[in-house]
Amino acid sequence: MKNFWVRATSAVVYVALFLGCIYSGELTGSKLWGGVILAAFLLFVACGCTFEFFRIVKQQGATPSQPLGYAYTVIALLTLSAVAYGKVWGYVGLGVAVTLLPMAFGVAAMVQLWKHSEQPFRDAAYTMVPMLYAAIPLGLMPSLHESYNALVMVLIMVWMNDNGAYMGGSLLGKHKMWERHSPGKTWEGTAIGVVITLVTAFFVGPLFNDGIAWYHWLVLGFICSVIDTLGDLVESMLKRSVGMKDSGKIMPGHGGFLDRFDSLLIAVPIAYAYLTLVV
Repeated sequence: MKNFWVRATSAVVYVALFLGCIYSGELTGSKLWGGVILAAFLLFVACGCTFEFFRIVKQQGATPSQPLGYAYTVIALLTLSAVAYGKVWGYVGLGVAVTLLPMAFGVAAMVQLWKHSEQPFRDAAYTMVPMLYAAIPLGLMPSLHESYNALVMVLIMVWMNDNGAYMGGSLLGKHKMWERHSPGKTWEGTAIGVVITLVTAFFVGPLFNDGIAWYHWLVLGFICSVIDTLGDLVESMLKRSVGMKDSGKIMPGHGGFLDRFDSLLIAVPIAYAYLTLVV
């Protein structure tokens, strides 16, 4: 029970901070300052994810170029934030992105010429992973739709799925889903998480009045549920490959940045693609 209250308190603080940054433009009365505050928060999270990822792979004997990896993370996130802000900076940001991505692996590979790595190709790839896995998904958040309401709804659906699966698995879970990668995850908990997410999508999504039809929220709710589960399994697989339980300790009861954002890092790009290409 003590762990439950620690986890719940930590989650409340996290949600309040995240939502405060998202709606900071309305709170400060300045769209510019709102964008700066949200970008700063997302950059902090992206750098935290980068730190934890490098710490994990170093335990496998990998030697990625960490300074270059952090540089990629910062450039990618700030570029996408500029794109979300639009106008001149948006075009500059797109130009940087188009130039950066094809060059990124080549530069990372060239850096390995001065290192004594036994697997330079692997280490060059690991250098890029935080940008692809963390910075770009986080950087897409401000551009998720015409307003931040769609972003908040995606966050709500992911959080509802997480909590529904956790509580459902704790109370009713009997059949292990994928014990090799996540011993605590059960089919019962996963099913309850999906149902709760779909109910939330149906009733809460239309309240945001963003011009998105109710059936699109249902589709997004199902997508978020499935991707949430797979994203959690991917991060668990990464940690367990080096014998780690949590990626960090920044959030009591939850773990590190990757533990808390693992599902969002995969769900957001897919939600962005759906909202951009289908809705």
